[in-house]
Amino acid sequence: MPEPQIQLVPAAAPVPRELPQNVEAEAALLGAMMIDNRVAEDVMQKLRSDHFFEPLHGRIYDAIMKLLKNGTIANPVTLKPMFDGDEAMRELGGPAYLAQLTGSGAALIGARDFANQIYDLALLRALVDVGRDLVDSAMDTSEAVDPKGQIEIAEMRLYKVAEEGGETGSTKTFVQATTMAVELAEKAQNSGGKISGVTTGLDSINAKTGGLQHSDLLILAGRPGMGKTALATNIAFNAARRYLRDMEDGIPHAKTLGAKVAFFSLEMSADQLATRILAEQSGVIGHKIRSGALSREEFNKFARAAADLEKLPLFIDDTAGLTIAALTTRARRLKRRHEIGLVIVDYLQLLQGSGKNSDGNRVQEISEISRGLKTLAKELSVPVLALSQLSRAVESREDKRPQLSDLRESGSIEQDADIVLFVFREEYYIQATEPKHPGPEDDAKIHEAYNEWGRKMAMVAGTAELIVAKQRHGSTGKVKMRFESHITKFSDYIEDAYLPAQTR
Repeated sequence: MPEPQIQLVPAAAPVPRELPQNVEAEAALLGAMMIDNRVAEDVMQKLRSDHFFEPLHGRIYDAIMKLLKNGTIANPVTLKPMFDGDEAMRELGGPAYLAQLTGSGAALIGARDFANQIYDLALLRALVDVGRDLVDSAMDTSEAVDPKGQIEIAEMRLYKVAEEGGETGSTKTFVQATTMAVELAEKAQNSGGKISGVTTGLDSINAKTGGLQHSDLLILAGRPGMGKTALATNIAFNAARRYLRDMEDGIPHAKTLGAKVAFFSLEMSADQLATRILAEQSGVIGHKIRSGALSREEFNKFARAAADLEKLPLFIDDTAGLTIAALTTRARRLKRRHEIGLVIVDYLQLLQGSGKNSDGNRVQEISEISRGLKTLAKELSVPVLALSQLSRAVESREDKRPQLSDLRESGSIEQDADIVLFVFREEYYIQATEPKHPGPEDDAKIHEAYNEWGRKMAMVAGTAELIVAKQRHGSTGKVKMRFESHITKFSDYIEDAYLPAQTR
């Protein structure tokens, strides 16, 4: 008896699935916009032409917006000349298609719902695009297998979908670019002609830099003891407080000069950083807080400052040993969840690279980190302020003011940065050269040496310099500041001649 033949049934070919779309909703929305141009005001903040699945609908949407921007009524008659040569329109019957879109006035009732659906479907199509690319790259083993790298790329693309509403590229028309430029100029004008970015809270720095500009990488460098972290916490607090105040005053998010701040503290813990900020704002000496030597009045001032600042939009991540990839991931998450407008990293040399290409070469690793921070600034469209150490070469010079060549371990920091700032306190170095305190038995030379040192100290006591060593958008130079070392607080320097006269 012959054995039965087993026949393999071929698997059915997968049925291709259509991308998420609703062309009817697009047509209804465009019709409603032409019937009542006020509908455009409701949807223009959310919808872009590339959210429409049908390219022709996207072009009609752009044409409507262009007419309205020029103060012209948008209807089938005024739109007709703009589509006389449109091939896709001709296939649908020519400009008469515009009149067909306005055939149902019922679309006016659900116009906002149609807009929301068009937007959501565009997001779904963007997700499909990300998913397909993710599957393709995961299945392709022809090159080096790097699952972690693929996850980071996927997360970045998912972030772009969430942040930009499905926009797959960063290409902008010149009209879009000029609109952004005008908005920045308007922001600077409204702030009194000084700031177009995020405020530092210090008028002298704002006047020199125009504030912290979106998409810029700023490097704040200095030798130990110069007050890098103090200045960074001052800026973080000032930006966050300004944002809080602007929101309370009803100023729109897009027009605030403040920002929600993400502070990545790789050296200090979150509670240490919070203590420092509270000391700066309450005026209570830091070491007395740590040692428990506060008077009741001082403790009450400290506690009041903590209560006043409990709503401050300042997010502190004190995870030690972060890689640049992990920091980028966390910053994206904070941007998505909390709309942060400023990232501060303390400090750059404590970050780690991916380890893939450095082969133990610290210079290459720092180069990867500085490039990663610049990329993060552009991706999130926020200023990134990264603190950096300087080489010991500064100490061997008679003039201790830092130079760009002192940036430690890599010239790429200078190359990637849009602005390089150095903090310099001459008081710190003069204080270290204090001669012997003279006694009655000492000769005149010792007295004179001490008096000369005292004169030098009096000239620089309580002052600091911020040296703008590089600035892509403006000039370099120096900004003089006041520094209160007991509470580690920087403020604007005011010449004695400009101080109000004291009553006697």
